[in-house]
Amino acid sequence: MQYIITPFNNGIEPFAYWENAFNNQELDWLQQQAKSASQDAVVGKGVLDMDLRRSQVNWLEHSSETNWLFERLSYACSRLNSENFRFDLTGFGEKLQLTNYNESENGMYGWHQDFGGKDVSRKLSMVVHLSDASEYDGGNLQIMTTGTPINISKQRGLITVFPSYMLHQVTPVTRGSRQSLVAWVSGPTFK
Repeated sequence: MQYIITPFNNGIEPFAYWENAFNNQELDWLQQQAKSASQDAVVGKGVLDMDLRRSQVNWLEHSSETNWLFERLSYACSRLNSENFRFDLTGFGEKLQLTNYNESENGMYGWHQDFGGKDVSRKLSMVVHLSDASEYDGGNLQIMTTGTPINISKQRGLITVFPSYMLHQVTPVTRGSRQSLVAWVSGPTFK
C-alpha cells in the first residue's frame, strides 16, 4: 500500500493530509462500526447538549483486532508531525471515536476545540472520513484559521491532522449520513 503525504498548502493552513492509508475493505469495516454507534455524543464532562452536538458514537480500544488501525494511524501521525508540526508526542492516550451523523437529526458538532480530560493533554487531532461524499450532503469538516472556515476535502479514507487547539466543526448533515473516525494524539503539556 502506498502512502501519499500532502503537506501544508503553501505553508499557510495549519493542517496536513494523509491519503490512501486504508483499502476499501478496511474503510467498509470502520464505516460499519460507526454506523452501529448508539451512544449519544456528549460534550465537556458528559453533558448532552443537542444545540452543540447531535451524533452517536462508538469507541474502539487498542486490541489484537484493532492493532492494524492503531499502527497505521501512528505511522501517518508520526510522519505528518515530524514534517509539519514537530510536537512532542507520546501516543494515543484515549480510545478511538467512531461517529455517525444522521440526516434525521441534522447531525452536527458546532465550533469546538479538542482539549480532552483532566489527565490528557491532546496535541493533535486526526479525522478519517469513512463515508463517500455521494452518501450525504452537508457534514463538512471545517477548520477555522484566519476568520474564514476552511472546508476539508470529503475524500473517503483521507486522514486530516491538525493541532487539537484549533477551532473546528462539522456542519449539519442535510441528506444521508456521515461516518468518521476521530483519534487524539497526546503528549506533554505545551510549554
